[in-house]
Amino acid sequence: MQRAAGFIGAYVEDVDLAADLDEATVADLRRALLTHKVLFFRDQRLDHAAHVTLGRQFGTLHTSPRTQNLPELEGFPEILTISPQVDEQLVGANREAIFRKNWNTALSGWHIDASQVVNPPAIAILRAERVPPYGGDTHWTNLVAAYQGLSPAVRKMCDGLQAEHTFWAAHNLDPSVPAERQAMEEIGSQRVAVHPVVRVHPETGERALFVNPSRTARILGMSPVESRHLLNLLFEELTRPQYTTRFSWTPGSVAIWDNRFTAHLAATDIDHLQGEDAVRIMHRTSTRGEVPVGPDGFESYATAGQPLDAPGAPVPAAAGASQR
Repeated sequence: MQRAAGFIGAYVEDVDLAADLDEATVADLRRALLTHKVLFFRDQRLDHAAHVTLGRQFGTLHTSPRTQNLPELEGFPEILTISPQVDEQLVGANREAIFRKNWNTALSGWHIDASQVVNPPAIAILRAERVPPYGGDTHWTNLVAAYQGLSPAVRKMCDGLQAEHTFWAAHNLDPSVPAERQAMEEIGSQRVAVHPVVRVHPETGERALFVNPSRTARILGMSPVESRHLLNLLFEELTRPQYTTRFSWTPGSVAIWDNRFTAHLAATDIDHLQGEDAVRIMHRTSTRGEVPVGPDGFESYATAGQPLDAPGAPVPAAAGASQR
């Protein structure tokens, strides 16, 4: 295993993720994930069935209704396919490009998957089926390191704060523009959750920032000006280059990350590509996550919508599927 950067990430070799992994190997991978936060693998031979089997080694998988109507995913509701070309096939437009065009700031793409729900996914596994010959890298940042980089006074203040998370926190869509109005309508009913600004890891006890530019709308108990200034400070801290790593995708590449203690960002340098060079097809599974808990014992709660995989609860069309 080779470290990828100073604070986050490691490359794993000599592990065939499509094989029947023994308990010792799975335990080693889980320990490595807790240490490095994201693990990278090259030249893997995962198909949908093997991907689901691998995901179940890390926990109970949640379903992804957004792509259940793809014929190739029949029988694999746990897999979310992320692709501009698939979006065109399903809804007639590249919705992610519309969202990116309407970001509030250059940092808006950084996100924790589905942090607008009360129980965001815990572990995510993303594999590349087809990618452009260049560009489209994904960045991850270590939210534990970002928390530790704050001054003791700011850490102490943040330990007792809560923040509201929504799908639209980082976007300025205009309903008078037909394509943007359609994108808003397709998201459907919204989930909104209140989370601790600092989260305690359920396995390691580490503290980490649990805010992200894409989904965190405001800090409760503060004026709008105070909230925005503090969030901007935290967003700048968690996106500092020293806490990050960057992965270049090739077909067969796999990344496994702890969604509870990292945020990630897909580089937007391939939107202009056309034809075969533009095709990008990725597949992701995610395990069901716990309700976050803060250092003061505060537990997250939902103010709108249902938890992921709640019985009978509809899942918004693109919940948690933005900017990979």
